[in-house]
Amino acid sequence: MIKKKSKSNPHDYEREAAICKAFANPTRLQLVAMLERGDRWSAELQAGLGISKANLSQHLGILKSAGLVGTRREGKQLYCGLCMPEVKQAMTLLRAMIKIQVRANRRVI
Repeated sequence: MIKKKSKSNPHDYEREAAICKAFANPTRLQLVAMLERGDRWSAELQAGLGISKANLSQHLGILKSAGLVGTRREGKQLYCGLCMPEVKQAMTLLRAMIKIQVRANRRVI
């Protein structure tokens, strides 16, 4: 059987890698989990995560550049939210994979 060549654009893989990179940090995963429950003020996120304003800004920048999180200003306040419902679906799938690993008693790094 002859396989058809993939019609994927190399830039698609770059986008996929950016999304994977955005998810590849425990603080950013916790940040996304907070935003799954609804949009939040940046001060609320900072307090919930127990991180500095500068650190929150860095994490939000990575999530924004991957297209996962959006922000808007209201005066001096920054309001943050998920850009698409698929982010919630991805997190649900990731959590399901972890549960399967735990049930199978697999050792994970």
